[in-house]
Amino acid sequence: MEQTLTALGGILQKAIPTILLILILHFYFKRVLFRPLERALAERDEATVGARRAAEESLRRAEQKAAEYEEAIRAARADAYREQDQIRRQLAAEQESRIQAIRKSLDDMVREAKARIEQEAEAARQTVMASAASLAEEIADTVLVGRRG
Repeated sequence: MEQTLTALGGILQKAIPTILLILILHFYFKRVLFRPLERALAERDEATVGARRAAEESLRRAEQKAAEYEEAIRAARADAYREQDQIRRQLAAEQESRIQAIRKSLDDMVREAKARIEQEAEAARQTVMASAASLAEEIADTVLVGRRG
């Protein structure tokens, strides 16, 4: 057993430089390779998160602008509808006034035509009355002359 312990002691003595070399390599790699790598990964992560935040902010601003544009479009449509309604009312009022003017003009024409017809009818009555007396005399003369002869 002593031989084994002595052999083990010799192996450990020969392994000490290897263990030291591994420890030195560990700290060297940690300082030279892993720290810059961790920094690069942290920077990349921060850049990714920053880009994501910037994209979210851009998206939020775009949504806000879209909402503003839609509100402006709604307001413009409402203004257009109000203007159309006002024009429609104005045209309806103008049309109504034209219709009233035409009705008045037609009523005046009908009155004038009735008055003219009345005058013509009166003139025709007077002509018939005047003719009736002379026709009655002619008929009477004809009837009387026809009996005499």
